[in-house]
Amino acid sequence: MTRASLALAWRSHHGLVRRRNEDAVSCLPDIGVVLVADGMGGAPAGDVASDTAVHVIGERFARQPPPVDAPDVAQRLTTAAIDEANDAIIRLAAQRQGCAGMGTTLVMGCFGADWLVYAHVGDSRLYRLRAGVLTQLTKDHSLIQEMVDQGSFSSLDEARRSGVNEHILTTALGATPRVEPAVAISKLAAGDRYLFCTDGLSGMLAPRELCAVLDTAGGLDSTADTLVRAANAQGGADNITLALVRVDGLADR
Repeated sequence: MTRASLALAWRSHHGLVRRRNEDAVSCLPDIGVVLVADGMGGAPAGDVASDTAVHVIGERFARQPPPVDAPDVAQRLTTAAIDEANDAIIRLAAQRQGCAGMGTTLVMGCFGADWLVYAHVGDSRLYRLRAGVLTQLTKDHSLIQEMVDQGSFSSLDEARRSGVNEHILTTALGATPRVEPAVAISKLAAGDRYLFCTDGLSGMLAPRELCAVLDTAGGLDSTADTLVRAANAQGGADNITLALVRVDGLADR
């Protein structure tokens, strides 16, 4: 059995406000792995943390790619790789001058024959466009989302209007010795488009705006460029990083 036929494109831009880019992205088309990370804003060495996360996890999957017909194996490998990245960030923070307190978000995916294993820590997101409908597959690990989940507010918009800071994370890689990523498995469909992104994109463009750009007949490279331009046109207040995946066909059984 072979992997689903995929097309990929990815971009990372510093935006219009930040002086340096603390995001990181890595795509491994041969093994169907996508990694996007956002170094914790304002923390020391956020770029080191995000680079470490995508490097460690990418290396783990390159050494031990899961079988394309075994999503359960991919799910276990994903959890183990994230643990390994968390440990590496914590060690670097303790050993390297200027790195104390660093951390990063992460959103990642591993594509198989007809499935996707995805995981995230923090507020970097994964969206799926299927048959013209955009769905956010991840739920932010943030204070504002937690308050909505607990019933303090009926929606994120209500919480924002009440002044809740939407950039306070409840977990991140490097923040604690043990991290609990959200990991799930989803079935693929031919024609699906997946957007992995940092909040420099999702915070600038509303879902309807993301959907309008994704639901076009253009190629992935032009779509990726359009998303970056659109986020900058809204102010480019943060680093903008994204990876796009289009499912062109599923594996024959």
